[in-house]
Amino acid sequence: MRIISCKYIFIDGNFVKNKAVAFDKTIKKIAPLNELKEEFKNAEIIEYPSNTVLYPGFINPHVHLEFSANQAALNYGDFIKWLNSVIEYRQELVEKLDEELIKLKAKEMLQSGVTTFGAISSFSAELNVCKNLKQRVIYFNEIIGSNPAAVDALFGDFKNRLQESIEAKSDTLIPAIAIHSPYSVHPILIREVLKIAKEKNLITTAHFLESQAEREWLENGTGGFLEFFKNFSNTTKPINTIEGFLNAFNNCPTLFTHGVQATKEELETLNQNGHSLIHCPRSNRLLGCGRAQIEYIDNMLLGTDGLSSNYSLSILEEMRAALMMHHKADLKKLALRLINAVTENAAKALNLKIGKIETGYYADFAIFKLPNDLKEEENSNIALHTILNCNKTQNVYIGGEEVL
Repeated sequence: MRIISCKYIFIDGNFVKNKAVAFDKTIKKIAPLNELKEEFKNAEIIEYPSNTVLYPGFINPHVHLEFSANQAALNYGDFIKWLNSVIEYRQELVEKLDEELIKLKAKEMLQSGVTTFGAISSFSAELNVCKNLKQRVIYFNEIIGSNPAAVDALFGDFKNRLQESIEAKSDTLIPAIAIHSPYSVHPILIREVLKIAKEKNLITTAHFLESQAEREWLENGTGGFLEFFKNFSNTTKPINTIEGFLNAFNNCPTLFTHGVQATKEELETLNQNGHSLIHCPRSNRLLGCGRAQIEYIDNMLLGTDGLSSNYSLSILEEMRAALMMHHKADLKKLALRLINAVTENAAKALNLKIGKIETGYYADFAIFKLPNDLKEEENSNIALHTILNCNKTQNVYIGGEEVL
């Protein structure tokens, strides 16, 4: 048994003082330090300096590790140009991927307080590494492919990859399902994959209306995707509609990613059906996609996306980018919302007992040092200065074990 004490503890959206947490693998009790010392007489006491804050471990629900070798190979600024560059250099980047690089990028997330992340996997290249990481990994087996002639082969490959991850399932590796996007997955595949998700009670995620080009293609069969699909698969018509794609996920709460070009009405449909939206502001900016209307989303999460469309996997930097992108939002309220996005909101979407400092939840913690001259102790101000002034965590615990 251990007892951890910081000046502030983030509990239910508030920064609570004069409390400590007793834990082993899970949280046993939250109470004043002296009370816990009396109750758990043999516990190890861990006291951090007076200017520290204890958070639940942060959650980054959307990462593509497969392209972690990218630095400047891909073409930023325009979504279609970027997509063409991904196809051109994909094999080269995948061949550069090795276990050490994946571990390095997982550590980069860990150093920003991320104790759980969602790995979107198209090839299962990361499975062996992910199942041995100390972080919790939601392993999203991705289905992609729009050619009707290839549906059976694609579905067979997907089922094999999914089964591999199911056999590797543990406390820290959770198999899940990703449907790439409405422009790239045949409706038969969407139907069959979601049937598996419901049967096996697997978490699902999907890219959705990331770019203006995607919207133009799905609505009118025009825009940048017309030439792309002519060249790539000799196709001139979209395989899904926006409405049809969304309807496929009825009764299957899903983590949709991006939603930059979604209308207010479409975002409200996500809310009404119990879905979440993963906001990736740096990726959206680098690919010229625009700004997601997060003001219309009830359960907003925050993700870094992969290094194919980002320059780091730090969730702290992602929060800073969101603060600057959404310049019309109240600064301090947005800061608190972003902290909630990477803790309780994400845990709720993933249906896991993480993301909260609460009795019975996993003892996944991230400790940060706040500026020494912080005077205002209101909740939103502490959240703001965590985002602005913290570049890495002081320490991380996962399942009660110190891992950093």
